[in-house]
Amino acid sequence: MGWPVSHSRSPLIHNYWLQKYGLTGSYVQLPVAPGTLATAIPGLKALGFKGCNVTIPHKVDAMAFMDEVDSNAKRVGAINTIVVQADGSLKGFNTDGYGYIQSLLDAKPNWQADAGPVTVLGAGGAARAVVLSLADRGAKEIRLLNRSPAAAQALADEFGNEFGEVVKAVPWAARHAALSSVALLVNTTSQGMHGNPALDLDLTDLPRGALVSDVIYVPLETPLLQAAKARGNPTVDGLGMLLNQARPAFEAWFSVLPDITPELQRMVEATL
Repeated sequence: MGWPVSHSRSPLIHNYWLQKYGLTGSYVQLPVAPGTLATAIPGLKALGFKGCNVTIPHKVDAMAFMDEVDSNAKRVGAINTIVVQADGSLKGFNTDGYGYIQSLLDAKPNWQADAGPVTVLGAGGAARAVVLSLADRGAKEIRLLNRSPAAAQALADEFGNEFGEVVKAVPWAARHAALSSVALLVNTTSQGMHGNPALDLDLTDLPRGALVSDVIYVPLETPLLQAAKARGNPTVDGLGMLLNQARPAFEAWFSVLPDITPELQRMVEATL
């Protein structure tokens, strides 16, 4: 459920698992325009859905239509998974943080969140999950930047209640300098996604050993990752996060924790 959703590879992933585990059903795209969640979400039960995923731009707003929100999703302040429970009530979860951290560990098993400062670009639903998961893993300094400075400051203030001075809002104009001394750079904005302009970011001050990750997976190698790779930085694309966040969502609907097989990864990569 999102706007747009035509780029999503989630149907490919979940329909692969439905077939693999012999389950009856199908996973479909639900294009839901902003402002129509109040009628779309309650319709899940009437239409016979087990649930759905929630993506841009609905991850925060969808929370208001849940009967119950998982404790982790409450901390994140956004949901990406809705489960229609046996009694018809709706429960919201967030599996993005788990998916993001696992994608880093899959790519770099010795990765440590406290290896150095982290710079995160964006302040939407994905950023909320990424920042919280990094703080939970022990990051000592997270520099948060967004084109709307008020959104970054609000998020820093919110997480400050739990993590003190760990999350710091930095003005967008200082984004280039904010790369100095970091161990990890994360793009959670839509800049660089297919059809959108590339992220305007000068990597000159970024340490050569810093890990650069992008939650975007269409294209698989964004302009940011291309630029980082060209200068020798290790990179992590958004496919790992997509695949890993899908596993606990599928389990929440069908009580089966699916595997990410090489076949599935090849299938998704072939479409990117």
